[in-house]
Amino acid sequence: MAGAQRAENPLSQNFDMRSLLQFAFPTIIMMIFMGLYTIADTIFVSRFVNTNALSALNIVCPVINLIVGLGTMLATGGNAIVARKMGAGEEERARKDFTLIVLAGAILGIMISGLGVVFIDNIVNGLGANEILFPYCREYLLTLLLFTPANILQVLFQNLIVTAGHPGLGMVLSVSAGAVNIMLDYVFMVLFDMGIKGAALGTGIGYLLPAMIGIGFFSKSKGSLYFEKPVADRSVLAESCTNGCSEMVSQGACAVTTFLFNMVMMKLLGEHGVAAITIMIYTQFLLTTLYIGFSMGVAPIISYHYGGGDNLRLKKIFRICLRFISVVSVVIFLLSLVFASPLVAVFSPKGTQVYEIARKGFCIVPFSFLICGFNIFTSAAFTALSNGKLSAILSFLRTFGLITIFLLILPVWMGVTGVWLAVPAAEFMTFIAALILIRKNKDRYQYL
Repeated sequence: MAGAQRAENPLSQNFDMRSLLQFAFPTIIMMIFMGLYTIADTIFVSRFVNTNALSALNIVCPVINLIVGLGTMLATGGNAIVARKMGAGEEERARKDFTLIVLAGAILGIMISGLGVVFIDNIVNGLGANEILFPYCREYLLTLLLFTPANILQVLFQNLIVTAGHPGLGMVLSVSAGAVNIMLDYVFMVLFDMGIKGAALGTGIGYLLPAMIGIGFFSKSKGSLYFEKPVADRSVLAESCTNGCSEMVSQGACAVTTFLFNMVMMKLLGEHGVAAITIMIYTQFLLTTLYIGFSMGVAPIISYHYGGGDNLRLKKIFRICLRFISVVSVVIFLLSLVFASPLVAVFSPKGTQVYEIARKGFCIVPFSFLICGFNIFTSAAFTALSNGKLSAILSFLRTFGLITIFLLILPVWMGVTGVWLAVPAAEFMTFIAALILIRKNKDRYQYL
């Protein structure tokens, strides 16, 4: 029976470039659309409130990063466990572990929401909001914290629906949630004139929709993955956190580096500088969503074949992934240079101080797109291979360790130019480390 279930699993097929991209395509679209509706929030805030409110989004962004990081840690780490056990034919235990991971995510979200509301003023002050930005930050973050459980659950379901063999549903959920978010942004901010609170409500309801649909989908006893009475196995949660810690490191590092970016730009250029770095950070996220979506989409396949001991197919998949990432990196780099000016102008009109600051940054930061895709994929691949340690090292280097060093040193020598150079410099050094780790572990995992 287990063998029959294994044969029917979409993850077990012999992938080529076309079929691999077809499988990963829904997850790629899901992430791109997530980037688009995240960008939509910032555009609405910038255009229908003001650039101070735009700066406030980035001030509170570290808290959102940490919440998403915790959800992604459980999702990717738990995803590797579930996919590995499914690949080994342990279908029932995979379902029990899956249910335990989702339950833990919901409880964690409730705890964070409660603590965040109680200590909201301390949090906003600690993030460095000045008197001008404080009311914007407080209103936005307080509203969004109420949706923390839904935020974590939607991250979990976006990952695990792919493992369940339904990547198309994950795409539909993300696109639907994004469309609802954009529509509600318009309703709350333009029609009802609710300001930055309207942006938070639109985003929160956008979290709630895929969370509720995911609960309904996995409540039905169909397919290879659905809710089943869990076993209270702490080792499953511990392994999920350990194996997925690279994603938590990545998001936690983003929180710290965003904080540092804000502090440095506030010191150099004030609120206009923070608004410009906000445009850059959100646009950079949009342009890297293809890498992230592809890596998320192929991760369950890598885990499945690794768990099943099929080294030949693992090698084939890995090589296809590297070729795809190489081509896409060049394309995204060229597009980011060509369309830099129109992208910035969407947030702030040409001729404004914020536009001029951000436009100069777009002459430098896009060079990071040539190599960051390889770094993102390599980190995700090691997570899929249940080596959270190596994945965490790469995530730490590119999102915190190196970028923090460059951010603290380069602006002292080069001013604002040093701020923009910090990102590509960190990606380049991480790229070297990723190459070394890939080569060093090729015999252990048989992926090359």
